[in-house]
Formats: sequence, C-alpha cells, structure tokens
Amino acid sequence: MTKYILIFFIAHCSLFINKMYATHNRAGEIRLEQIGSLTLRATIITYTKASSVSADRPELPIIWGDGSVDTLKRVNGGGAGESLQGDIKRNYYIGTHTFPGRGTYRIGMMDPNRNGGILNVNYPNSDLIPFYIQTSYTFLSSNFQGFNSTPQLLQPPVDKGCVGKVFIHSLNAYDPDGDSLAFRLITPLQANNVPVPFYIFPDKINPGVNNTISLDERTGQFVWRTPQKKGEYNIAFQIISYRGGTAIDTTIRDMQVVVDDCNNNPPNVQTLDKLCVVAGTLIKFPVRGTDPDVGDKITLTALGGPFVVPISPAVFKGYSAYTLPPLTDNFIWQTTCEHIAQYPYIVVFKAQDNFYDTTGLVDLKTVQIKVVGPPPLDVRAVSVNGNTLISWQKPYICENAADRYFFAFSVWRKEGSNAFTTDTCNPIIEDKGYDRIAFDTMFTMINGRYTFTDKAVESGKTYCYRIVAHFAKRTNLGNPYNLVESLPSNEACVQLQRSLPLLINVSVETTDAANGTMTVRWIKPLPIDLDTIQHPGPYKFTVQRATGITTTGFTDIATLGGVQGQTLSQLDTVILDTKLATVTTPYTYRIGFYFKKDSLLGYSSPASSHFLTVKSSDKVNYLSWQKQVPWTNTQYDVLRLNNTTGNYDSIGKSVTTSYIDTNLINKKEYCYYIRAVGTYNIIGINSPLINLSQKTCGTPIDSVPPCPTTLLVCNLCNPKCTVTDNTNVLMWLNPKNLCKNSADVKYYTVYFSDTKGGIVVKVTTINNPKDTSFVHLTPSGTVAGCYYITSTDSVGNESQPSNTICVDNCPVFRLPNAFTPNGDKQNDTYHATQVKFIDHIDMKIVNRWGQLVNQFDRPDFNWDGKNFSGNDLAEGTYYYSCVVYEKRVGGVVANQNILTGYIELIRGK
Repeated sequence: MTKYILIFFIAHCSLFINKMYATHNRAGEIRLEQIGSLTLRATIITYTKASSVSADRPELPIIWGDGSVDTLKRVNGGGAGESLQGDIKRNYYIGTHTFPGRGTYRIGMMDPNRNGGILNVNYPNSDLIPFYIQTSYTFLSSNFQGFNSTPQLLQPPVDKGCVGKVFIHSLNAYDPDGDSLAFRLITPLQANNVPVPFYIFPDKINPGVNNTISLDERTGQFVWRTPQKKGEYNIAFQIISYRGGTAIDTTIRDMQVVVDDCNNNPPNVQTLDKLCVVAGTLIKFPVRGTDPDVGDKITLTALGGPFVVPISPAVFKGYSAYTLPPLTDNFIWQTTCEHIAQYPYIVVFKAQDNFYDTTGLVDLKTVQIKVVGPPPLDVRAVSVNGNTLISWQKPYICENAADRYFFAFSVWRKEGSNAFTTDTCNPIIEDKGYDRIAFDTMFTMINGRYTFTDKAVESGKTYCYRIVAHFAKRTNLGNPYNLVESLPSNEACVQLQRSLPLLINVSVETTDAANGTMTVRWIKPLPIDLDTIQHPGPYKFTVQRATGITTTGFTDIATLGGVQGQTLSQLDTVILDTKLATVTTPYTYRIGFYFKKDSLLGYSSPASSHFLTVKSSDKVNYLSWQKQVPWTNTQYDVLRLNNTTGNYDSIGKSVTTSYIDTNLINKKEYCYYIRAVGTYNIIGINSPLINLSQKTCGTPIDSVPPCPTTLLVCNLCNPKCTVTDNTNVLMWLNPKNLCKNSADVKYYTVYFSDTKGGIVVKVTTINNPKDTSFVHLTPSGTVAGCYYITSTDSVGNESQPSNTICVDNCPVFRLPNAFTPNGDKQNDTYHATQVKFIDHIDMKIVNRWGQLVNQFDRPDFNWDGKNFSGNDLAEGTYYYSCVVYEKRVGGVVANQNILTGYIELIRGK
C-alpha cells in the first residue's frame, strides 16, 4: 500500500512541477472531529501567501494513515479561500473518512513548498522544503470511553513582530470534549514524522541574553524575548490531548512569525489574569487597550472557548476597526451548568496597532476562566439507631443540565471538623482530610430530600460530612468520562454516643507576657451514651496543655473529680489556666476522661486558642489569625481599641482568617482582638461558641512606594514625532493617574543605559511631580539607548521601574554615482551625501577588471580619484562594495545589506 501512496504523491506533485519555486505555505494544522464510531471529519487549515497566485491550491491531498489517500477541495471563500491582512490567505479543506477499526492513526498533509526566505528553515532555500502537517489520532471505545475530537486552535497562526520587541502568541486551544491539554515546542516536519533539516529555533539566530523563547506548557502561550533579526520565522507546536491521564491525540501546528525592523512599540491590553466562578454567575469585567506610540490606532478583539460553546456563549463587542486608544469594553458571559469544566477556559484578548496601515504589532492578554459546579445545599447529619443519616436538598440546582451533564453525588466523611474555606479555583476535597464513602447516580429520597445512611461509624466519635456533585460527558451507552467535581457542600457534623468530653471554649481572658489567662471549657459525656456498667465511676477529667498549635507534646495541668462517691453530674467542666505567655504564643488543650478513677476511656479532640498577628504597612494593618478547633467557626468579629473610651469596638467581620484595617494614621498604634463565632452543627450542643484571641497591636508606617509609571520616548527616528535634533524626549504619567491607591510622588529619577543590557546610570532627578517630561542628549550624541523611570514618595519609598524603552538610531549612509575630480572645486571628491549614526565602513573600490584601486574605513571619507599610490585614475566606470557599521542600541552592528554600485569618474575640463 505504501507504494501506491508514493505513486499518488508523485502524480499529485506533478501538478505543481512548474510551481516548485513559488513561495506559498506560511502556517497550518489538521483538525479532526469524530462523527461516527469509526468515522472522522477532517479539516485541513492552511495559511498561505496570497500574492503567490501560481502556487494557490484549490485542493490538497490528505493521508488518512490507514493506507488511504484522498483529495480534499477547498470549501471557504466560495472555494477561493479567505483573504486576510498582510498578504495572507486562509484555506479550509474538509473531508470525511471511515477507518477499518479502532487504533491510532497518523493523518497528514504534504504540500511541495513552504514560503520562501524563512530564516530558520533551510535558509535561504526554505521554498524547497515541503510543508507537512499531521495529527495523530486514537479511536477510543465509543461505548465506554466516548468520542474524541482534537482541540480547536482559535488564534490565527501568522503574526508580526519587531526587532528588539517582545513577541507573544497564544495557541488559544479549546477542547470540546473537556480533555486535558499540554503544549510542546518541536521542530517542524517535511514528511511523516520527518523533521525539517537544518531547522534552527528562532532564539538561535543572533543568539544572546536578549534572545530567548519560552512556552507555557499549560496555557500554550509562547513568548519570544526578543527577536534580533528581521525576517520570517516558522515555529511548530505539539498540542497533546489527555483523557484519564493517557495521551489520545497530538495535533501539530506549524506557524509563522514575520519580524520587521520597525520603530514601533506594541499596544497593551489590561485586564484580569484569571477568574473562578460558580456556574450561573454572570461574568462581566472590563478590558482596556492602549498604545505607547502617540497617534497609533488599535483594534481590540477576543477569541476563546467561551465564544464557541453551544449554550449561552460569551459576548465581547470590542473594536474591529482601528480606533484611537484608549479603548475599553466589557467581556460578558452568563455562565450555566453546561459550562462546568475540569480545566479553565482560555480567552485571548488581542490589541493590534496600525503601524503598517492595515496591520501591525500585537499584544495578547490570556485570561483563564474556571467554571465550577455549585455545592449541594442544606446538608444535615443526625444520629439514628447508632448510624448517621445524611440528607441534602432536592432538587440540586444543576441536576437538569442539558445532555444529562449532571451525573452523580458523592458523600465524604471526616472524623472531626475541617472548617476550610471553599476555593472556587480549586474545588477538590481529597486533600482536606475527607474520605469518599459513597458515590451514586441517585440516592434514596426521604421527605423530598436526598439521603444516605452511614453505617460504618463508631460510638463516641464525631463525624463530619460533605456532599459533592459530579458532572460528566456521556458515551452513547450513558457511561461517563471526564468527570468534574463541584464545590463541596457545607459541613454537617454529628457525635455518636457521646461518651467522651467535647471542648467548646479555649478563650483568652488576659493578654500578658507572663501572667496571661485562658478559659478552657468542655461538655461532659452524655449519660445516655456512657455504659456505666462497663465503665463505672468514680470519674475524673484531666486537662492537658501543649504550647503552640499542635497535636503532640501535651502535659497534665489540672485534674477534676476522681473522688469516691462523686457522680459525673457533680464534676466541673471549666478551668481558668493562668501564668501564660499569651502575648507570644497560642496554646492547645485536650481533656482526658477516666473511669474507675484512673482508667482512661479516651481524650477529647484537641482545640487551640486563636492567635492573632498584625503586620503593618502604609495606613493599613493586615490582621491574620491561626487556630485548630474541632468545631466550625462561621464568623469572626474584629474589635479595635477605642483610645477615647478605653473599650474595644467592633470594626468589621470576616468569614476567613484575615482582615485588612485601612484608612489608618501612620505612626499611630492600633490594638485588636478577634471574637470567633463557631458551632459544632450538632443537635443538643448550644451555638454559637464564642472564643477570643489575645490582644495585639500594630503601628502603620508608609512602606508602600508609588506604583510604576508608564514611559514613552520620542525622537527623530520616529516618523510620528516632531523632534528634529539628536535628543530623546521622555514622557510619562504621574502614578496617581495610573493607580487609585498610589502614594504621592515627591520626585522622579531617570535611568539610562547606552546599550541593551549595558550599565544603567542615573541621568537626573526631577523634583517637581507635575513635570512629567525630560529631554535627554545621550553621551554618544546619538539617540540610541534604554530608559526607565522611577517615582519616589516623600518618605523615600522608590517605586519599581517603569517599562523599559529601548530606542534605536535610524542610520543613514547614501552614496552618489558620479564625481568630477578636475580641480574646479565643484564635485571634486567622491563622498557620502548623507551620513548619520555610522561608526565606520569597509568600502572597497575596484576597476572594471576587478582590481582593487582604493578603500576607506571612515564614513566621512573623500576620494579624490587617485589610487593607492596617489596617481590619478583614468576616467571611466568603477565599482564599489561597502559594509556599513551602524551605531545601534545593541552596539556597533554591520548592516547585512552590503551596498554595491558603480561610480562614474569624469575628469572633463
């Protein structure tokens, strides 16, 4: 069969025999969609050079990987393709194929030629290298593992960059099956699994510390810091899909980056980085596009998975036409239960300037949006006949999601409580100390509620329960794959046959370095749960204490009871622990319970005091507290000392273990304590449980610098600027106009380096915060150099540097083609007519026989028409070659375009 495939390609490629040297393919990939148990719909997507009309492809071959080859016709643009900006045509070729059986197939497409002149692909003969793309695909068991389609790459793969400017590209992959994706950089292919020979990764062309590439293997964002040479580059990526931890398909995207020598800065997109929400939330956030180059217009658009979901897709109107910035619009997405996914959705916001009138540089901002399932509500746990009956609300809000997406509930149990705060970005419960004890698609209902009976419990223990909902894609037989967990429910706890004491208070009464006091209180075992025949009196409690928040290191500090004839009801359940260093440390307690006076029945779960820490900054105190308690704290009241009344007043509440006290006066001391409000969620135990932290203080101090400013630089090399001399005009914004809470500025400092990566020196200090511009003449007298600005407030806090802007010279060196060395003082010497920012030259002049007659290294040379010996040369035509060494921001660099031409030497009279 291989022989027939080869014959097919020979025949197919013969159609293009006269087009072999026509530049053509820029980028592409193959997308696959499973539409039957063994049937795929394939879409070949290519991006070609629109001006290469002779190499246009109305149809392309596809190798199915099972011995079959077909020809697919182009289907978009009326069969002629879709013209894009920048001499680019996008082409779609679609076909279907049924395979002989399950397995892994390598599906590919070869076109005879790539685009010409690609610097890192067999340069300068890249058009002789075939363009080959492939996707490896695995058919899964459709009954048990589900259908499999490859990810959609939503970001177009032809981009522009500038020498010396950071280039960013996002693959913006969306997998409709909910599979996990990973991204890799690879060498492009020229045939089935055959890498392109002499391929060079783009950072290896003019390599150095300023030329690096990186790829985020989780999000697919590629960053090149920074291109160093003008030209076209090709980069290839693998996008690997995983299901259940196993790789099931691999898509190769071959893309192109066009790098130009452009005195242009990319635009900038500002918005949030990531967002995690519960399904049903309306997402709305602003996206802002700006451009540092005055006068540049930009577009602001977006692509990503939320725009292509079939139910309730996102909306972002944006700006598709070039418009003067700043531009702002809102991303809006009404999420639904069908959007719940294991992995974040990727949205890429794109700002593009009009440096080339219809296209230009791009900035991409990748935003990750995770949509999680809502928690099951109103979970309850009660003891029934020595078992635990757990119940929760029906209906569950997402149980009627489309395509039977809701799948099951699971029940999770833990001994003792873990009152963790649910994390919408990480809803997983496995690492919180709970064990899954039940998983079912439909639990028993009692009184209109879902229920489950836990029979694997032991008397005397406290159990806490949470419920999790699960979502899944379904196979054609209803079997689940790619399961997703919801947020866990609230915690419901129950103590079975309470034969051990239960701590309810560890509360600081007095804060002191050595004489602090602590109230420790507990609940007695329930008489009904205590087997007095097996465990007769006399009974006693021992109070044990450990320093710090811990589960070990306990020592006895008090004994209550143990007296013959004393009943359980007569025992005290509270002590005041004294002589404690409550200022510096928390303490943890547990209660031992003894029968027959000295026989230990067991210990209560430990509980610690709440320990408050205050960290101060500019006009703010950051409060945080630690604790380890067997109950659940539902709220924390923050109390602050009122220096006028001497009382502590409530200033706020928190449901987490932190609080920020703002709008304070610097250098003034503020003192606090925390009032924790908790519960066991157990019927028969009073709520709320109130416990106090120690008192501690903090003094705000201004340690926050102004936020970084944004810098612009204008000079004569920027055609949009009006500067005419060899100076750089720096302009920036007062940080108060950039950041709402930025500190006041007292002065600015301007920093400069004459080369990229060179030594940075302070140029000047500008003491008027309203003065946000500066004119600088570099030491070399050129305009090349790198700048950044810092802002310093009245206390001396210096901000982080602004954006660093490196500006380059715009060298000019022009030569005439005739001179008349006849002594009439008019055009007597041959010299450059324009010289600007040139360090030196290597110019050689030869006669018509190729003999060297003179040479020069100074850009301001004057040739009088003589040879090396000082003798006049004859009239006639001479030829020159000249390497020009330019003064650049990266140092002295040879212009790769060697000047060549002729000189007419005319003596006359």
